Amino acid sequence: MPTKETVNSNEEGEHLLELRHLTLDDYDDIRELQDAIYQRVGGTLPFKQFKAQISTFPDGQICIDDKGKVVAVALSVIVDYEQFGDKHTYEEITGDAYITTHDPNGDVLYGVDVFVSPEYRGLRLGRRLYEARKELVRNLNLRSIMAGGRIPNYIQYAKELTPYEYIEQVKSKDIFDPILTFQLSNGFDVKQVMKAYLPEDKDSLGYATLLQWHNMYFDAEKPNLIGGKRSSARVGCVQWQMRYFENVEALLQQVEYFVDALSDYKCDVALFPEFFNAPLMGLSDGESSIDAIWHLAEYTEEILTAISRLSVSYNINIIAGSMPVVEDDELFNVAYLCHRDGKIESQYKLQLTPHEKKEWIMKGGNKLQSFNTDFGKIGILICYDVEFPELARLLSEQDIQVLFVPFWTDTKNGYLRVRRCAQARAIENECYVAIAGSVGNLPQVDNVDIQYAQTAVFSPSDFAFPHDAIVSETTPNTEMTLIVDLDFDKLTKLQNEGSVRNYLDKRRDLFRVEWLGEK
Repeated sequence: MPTKETVNSNEEGEHLLELRHLTLDDYDDIRELQDAIYQRVGGTLPFKQFKAQISTFPDGQICIDDKGKVVAVALSVIVDYEQFGDKHTYEEITGDAYITTHDPNGDVLYGVDVFVSPEYRGLRLGRRLYEARKELVRNLNLRSIMAGGRIPNYIQYAKELTPYEYIEQVKSKDIFDPILTFQLSNGFDVKQVMKAYLPEDKDSLGYATLLQWHNMYFDAEKPNLIGGKRSSARVGCVQWQMRYFENVEALLQQVEYFVDALSDYKCDVALFPEFFNAPLMGLSDGESSIDAIWHLAEYTEEILTAISRLSVSYNINIIAGSMPVVEDDELFNVAYLCHRDGKIESQYKLQLTPHEKKEWIMKGGNKLQSFNTDFGKIGILICYDVEFPELARLLSEQDIQVLFVPFWTDTKNGYLRVRRCAQARAIENECYVAIAGSVGNLPQVDNVDIQYAQTAVFSPSDFAFPHDAIVSETTPNTEMTLIVDLDFDKLTKLQNEGSVRNYLDKRRDLFRVEWLGEK
């Protein structure tokens, strides 16, 4: 997209204009421009917001510079427009200008801002920026450009004209508005009037026009008849009874029983607890608990292969709790996601308990990731991991809809730590959280002889969800399954229309969570 051209101007002399993408080094020029233009509308864009825009969607932030000095700017974001609809505010659809609403898979380029140095008005730089935006939309095969347009001259006519009448007179060219007139001349249509779009815009009295430019080259692929985006999912959780198994085949028989049952109820996913295979520790000939856990790791590959086959044959995704794994003579605790298409992915436990580190000499993993499944985007945190809110926050930034937490606790106070933290993660990150644990006794296994659990699925806390933010829960300390239907459309509505909006309202100017480990 970057181009250079020479433009002659009688007043300014020769210019060397370059259309290019913005960089962080341009901020001083941006600040100078906005100080001159936006004194009556909020002032300069803070550097933290500018940096967020560049980092999140660099291709959408463009400018024109003249001999190295930025003189015109266009900022934008890609959104899934259906999530916001026509009744949005500037703050909502732009994430308060941090463009946290950016969705690379969205269908609309939304205009965050366009501004031109007063000294360069008359060179039609705004038109060049709009043409660059249209080029971007065509190249990305987006449906349209949408924007909320200020009407700054309306304050002069407000006593005699309604906003609708004012817009009609601007369209008929009986009134000139520096923004609306420009947008109409660039092929935009006024879709409707929005109230309180930008409340601090006193000249427009808070009103704005909802503008649309349709991409006539948009190639709307035929809707997927199968495999399309899901608006709901059915989740099955297994509250697993610890019992003696004489061999791995007996344990897998019990696993298949639950998989079969949840598959019959058309569940999209089955969640097993952390270390659900712990009964096999009782088959170890060693005398210490570390001998037993290393012995248990010997079964992991066999169990994983078998569960992956069950996932395919019963047509259900399975989160195989977690199992010990030995890699390079180090012991790890790993959760496996067995997709029903045969793919296997993993999430290592990151935060180890003192017992795991001291008694079992375990190591924590170094990578955190979200997973795309055929029913939605999910994250997995193993037991103690959910007690560290930063991890769930990082997954939230990857737009997960469900957080799965396989856990293993021996006492009620240990269980309540997991439960309370899981509930907090659901509220903080506006997602569902499913936890599944083990019950029963293992008297033949040293240091892990008792368990306490109550499996549950939690939701955010708002009117669209259960009054206590508990979708459902099991009877404590009883082997059983829990099956719930989760509505993802409620999450979308919550993020934009909830009583509180934890995602949109985060003070990114004051704090952030940054991942320093492996990508």
